[in-house]
Order: sequence, then structure tokens, then C-alpha cells
Amino acid sequence: MGRQYAAFFMFINEKIKNYLKLHFIIFIWGFTGILGKLIDSLDGAPLAWVRMGIAFLGLAVFMVLRKVSFKVETLTLLKFLGIGIIIAIHWATFFIAIKVSNVSVALVCMSSSALFMAFIEPIIFRKKIVLYEIFFGLIVIGALFMIFKIEQQYAEGIFYALISAFLAALFTAINAIYIKTHNATQITTYEMLGGFIGLSIFLLYIGEFNSENMIPVGDDWIYLLVLALICTAYAFVVSVDIMKVVSPFTMAISVNLEPIYAILLALLIFGEEEHMSNGFYFGGMVLILTILANGIMKNRSKKKLKHV
Repeated sequence: MGRQYAAFFMFINEKIKNYLKLHFIIFIWGFTGILGKLIDSLDGAPLAWVRMGIAFLGLAVFMVLRKVSFKVETLTLLKFLGIGIIIAIHWATFFIAIKVSNVSVALVCMSSSALFMAFIEPIIFRKKIVLYEIFFGLIVIGALFMIFKIEQQYAEGIFYALISAFLAALFTAINAIYIKTHNATQITTYEMLGGFIGLSIFLLYIGEFNSENMIPVGDDWIYLLVLALICTAYAFVVSVDIMKVVSPFTMAISVNLEPIYAILLALLIFGEEEHMSNGFYFGGMVLILTILANGIMKNRSKKKLKHV
């Protein structure tokens, strides 16, 4: 009996440990928008460019140290690089949304990515559209309309944040195909490289590929290193490791708490600048609760299918 109790408590402790790790990673991700706001010397696209470049180097070093193979088929490599370009546009529009509005607006609208997934996933995986997801989608549209109506001065930020949310759902759905056959770190490393190359070409095309627009100054270097190495490379590696013991559903539903963590952090750091109207917080809460309800319904549907 003593050994059984010991094994039970070891299991419980291990589970608690991994849940704490999960929420620690989500807490780290909550700093992404704040760091984007703090970095004054770079605009949206250059900021995403530097972030992806540093993240790529960090992940490449990690792969070398862990002896993870860089070898992939040429066609697969091109696909990973293409997904990286989608991620680059996602991050660029996210940082633009923050800079033209604030962290709260960008993060609450970013929560809608889970609902975009309700429409993207059936197309990519050729599944039927779930009716309750459409219902939840309509609620989210209503919540976003409420935010847009009340906070009209943030219309531009809401627009860019919704584009970013859609792209987040898109590349997540595409990655779900490749994660079954390829190493997660390998995928992300090439995606960071693809985004870096794509943004380099874009910035060259618009004539902004120069030291004045793309090299951080002062404390921004510190913020960028934290953003790229801790909030991106480190957080990704740990989150993948947690997936060995934490279900994808638990991961997905927990990540939706990021806006709550981030908004609280933003209020503490930026103060009055991040205070919004009561209507904004009501609309944001409806949005987040709807996404959580969507996750719970999906989990129940999966359990029913298992018992059929």
C-alpha cells in the first residue's frame, strides 16, 4: 500500500508540476504584446523580422545541441518556409495592432483565432462544419461589434488584430498536418527562417531594408532578446515538451487565458493608458467565455464519439 500511495502522489505531483509549467508558459506569452509595445525603435514588420531572425538562430543552436536533424525533403522545406511567411504576416499585423491601439485591444481580438479555426479546420481536414461553432462564431461577432462600436478610436487596431487572429488559426491548422510526421522544433526552425526571408524581401521591396528602420536602439535590444529567445524559442520548446503529458484540449483551452494574464500585466505596467470602458471589458469577457465554451463542447463531442 505504501508503494501505491507513493506512486499516486508522484503522479499527482508530476501532473501539478506540468500544469504549473503550462500556465508559466502562458504567462510568458502574455508578455509578448507588452514587449511589442515597449519596443519603440521598430515598427510592426521590422519588429517581426528581428524577432524571427533571433528566434531562428536560437532554435538552430538548440537543434545542434540536442542533435536534432536539419534534413527534410526539398518540397517539405518549401512548405515550411511558406508557412513561416504566414506566421511573419501574423506577427507583423499583431505588432501593428498594438502600436496603433493598445495591448488590451489586440489581445482580446486575438482570442477570436479559436473561432476562426471553426471555419478553417473543416476546409483543411474536409470535415463537416459544426453548428454550435457557427452559433459561437455569431456571438463572437456580436462581442467584437460591441467592442468596435464602443471603442471606435481603436478601429484600425481591431482590423489588424483580426487579420492576425485569422492567420494564427490558419498556420496552426496547417501545422497540425505536419506535426504528425515531423519534429516540432524542426518545423518551427524552418518556419522562423521562412518568415525572416519573406520579411527581408518585403522590406527590400518597400525600400525600408536599412539600419535606420531595422536595428534596435538602447534598451530595445534587451526587450527583443527576451521576446525572441524566451517568449518565442524557449516557450515553444517547453510547450511542446508539456504536450507529452498534457492533452491538446487542455493546452488549447488554457492558452485562451493569455489575454487575461496580458491585460492584467498591461494594466500594471502601462497604467491609465490600458484602462478601457466597461463596454470593452464586457465584450472582451463575452468573447473569452465563448471561446472557452467552444472548447468544452468540443471536448464533450470527442468523449461521445469514443463511447459510440
